[in-house]
Amino acid sequence: MARLGTGIGWRPEIARHVEELPGLDWVEVVAENICPGHLPDSLLRLRERGTTIVPHGVSLGLGGPEPPDPARLAALAERAGALGAPLVTEHIAFVRAGGPLTASPRLEAGHLLPVPRTRDALDVLCANVRIAQEALPVPLALENIAALISWPGEELTEGQFLAELVRRTGVGLLIDVANLHTNAVNRGEDPSAVLDALPCHALAYVHVAGGVERDGVWHDSHAHPVTGPVLDVLAELCARADPPGVLLERDDDFPGPDRLAAELSAIRAVVTAARAARTAPAGRGALSPPEAGPARGAGTDGDAAGGAPAVPAETVTAAAEAAGLAASVAAGAAAADARERPACGAPPTAPGQPAATGTGVIGTSTTTGRGGATAASPDRSSAPPATEAARLRLAVAQTALLSSLVAGTPAPDGFDRGRLGVQSRALVRKRTGVIAKVAPELPEILGPRFRAEFEGYARNRPMTGGHRQDALNFAAHVLSPAGPRLEPAVRRRLGRWWRERSRPAPPLRHRVAVLLRAGVRRLSGLTGARRAQASPATSSETAFRRPV
Repeated sequence: MARLGTGIGWRPEIARHVEELPGLDWVEVVAENICPGHLPDSLLRLRERGTTIVPHGVSLGLGGPEPPDPARLAALAERAGALGAPLVTEHIAFVRAGGPLTASPRLEAGHLLPVPRTRDALDVLCANVRIAQEALPVPLALENIAALISWPGEELTEGQFLAELVRRTGVGLLIDVANLHTNAVNRGEDPSAVLDALPCHALAYVHVAGGVERDGVWHDSHAHPVTGPVLDVLAELCARADPPGVLLERDDDFPGPDRLAAELSAIRAVVTAARAARTAPAGRGALSPPEAGPARGAGTDGDAAGGAPAVPAETVTAAAEAAGLAASVAAGAAAADARERPACGAPPTAPGQPAATGTGVIGTSTTTGRGGATAASPDRSSAPPATEAARLRLAVAQTALLSSLVAGTPAPDGFDRGRLGVQSRALVRKRTGVIAKVAPELPEILGPRFRAEFEGYARNRPMTGGHRQDALNFAAHVLSPAGPRLEPAVRRRLGRWWRERSRPAPPLRHRVAVLLRAGVRRLSGLTGARRAQASPATSSETAFRRPV
């Protein structure tokens, strides 16, 4: 895979800070949030500066029962081309259910939901990945996701599932260490066991993000500082492999540039110390290890719980953070050497037997794929085709689960009903937050009552289309006789907003005429400015947003 270095997730809210961060090698952008013909000025400046930009998709739903939508694949490919990206990434997840396979209404989750680790789901996922690989102009890497719930009757571990996916398809892996920690807390899965099973040659890059624990459940919020336990998992990964890139994710409650720079420094310290420990002479560590402390645990927000110290929730001292992390990683790497850790993806060496070498993944070899990236050649000799029967079984199971989460139908057998309730409430909260961003006029019009009204609406009305349509449907509900009592002025404003956005688009000739008139006014303004010898105007960044 291409060497990327240290990066950060680009978001409009921190665009200026991202441009000014020292030592930034690359950025990742949510693919669905940009339009190739109208890239934000900040991304254009980064691209002109030579900063690598990787599109990160969230809507393909490759873990769902249906083949990926050709239009979504074409859109992702177009963004990769517009950004000059060396690869694109997506998730091992399903995001919608229902539809023709189950003869039921289409349901949208608005969230990444876990795929059951069964052979049926693996067969379908592999088939969908191959379709995506054929449609994309650059290599594809897939991310492990965080989950609040576990599927009953799973047949494979997380590590086995990922290793087999790589063996069959040659797809790259985007390993999110925050998600590994989340699943350790919420599902009791050992991150070390997952890392031991991973085929390291397939590693594309790594995500690091913050979260918070509430009532014994870890929420992968991307809105809190990175904690010590997450950095511990990063240290464990780096003790096994040198990741081509590591990226900090932040999606909400954005801190200032100093905090972002400090978190990036802490991440760099982990990677650098691990690299030094791996290349140190046998029996010697690159750095003196600290005194032994407690083992890594689940921890809470801001609680290191042993190992690498947490990035503080309020303030971060980058120098002290880096020093502590470097010592911690050096100690972890030395301990790994002492117990002769097997290579990634290799089975443990039995006493008296030679150690495993190579990738440790049977049936793979390393080749140069699309875009010049190094990837594993898939071994499809033993890969069964994704039969229609497997797709149907997966469709029924995922539809039953999603319906229970968003439509209030009975919980499928075998699931933890308490956890389903936690997940359902989390989906409502996330949906509310997204609508507030997609249609910011709604919170402005409805004021403080917006959140309560939308959450009440969302609990019984699943999302069947995109978020923009969801906003329109909510407004129509509020304006209907079944909706809440509204003050006359609020009703008038909301009605006007809904009519403006729900009416059909104007004819093409009308839109062209509007654009021509705007162009004439702009040219007239520039001519007048030159005549007046005014200072040249500076173009300000404008965010492209389709009408809601």
